[in-house]
Amino acid sequence: MTPGFFTPEWAEDVRAAVDHGPGEETRAAKLPGYWDWIANVRAGYASSWALGVRDLPTGGPSYLRLGWKDGTCAEAAIIGPDDPLDATYVLSADLSTWRALLGGQDPGRIVMYRGLRLTEGDVLRFFRGIYFFVESVALIARVPALLQ
Repeated sequence: MTPGFFTPEWAEDVRAAVDHGPGEETRAAKLPGYWDWIANVRAGYASSWALGVRDLPTGGPSYLRLGWKDGTCAEAAIIGPDDPLDATYVLSADLSTWRALLGGQDPGRIVMYRGLRLTEGDVLRFFRGIYFFVESVALIARVPALLQ
């Protein structure tokens, strides 16, 4: 059964997907040096991301919080509009952007054109690992979810 979008079940599926990383088919589409760079960034990664949707029909904003510890995506949670938000980097988008992302739009383009916008956190540090982040967002986009 496909979990609902921005539910705890979906968050756990997302955590498992980003922790596992891309499959061989995805990796074969880009140069090995690209993946080596991402592996280097990921190796000691210890930040957290709160990826928000501003306008969920159920009363947003809500956030998918992913916590990284020593290169592993160790935790995932859904943070509601009334819950405290604690993350190294906070990014948000409207529901139409999330729909586009889950519908196959290029995650790099969505991030670079500020569809998914960094609203909190050190912008320079964040962008040092941007390709790692974009590839993680691409994995999030492949996790099935029932949209509301």
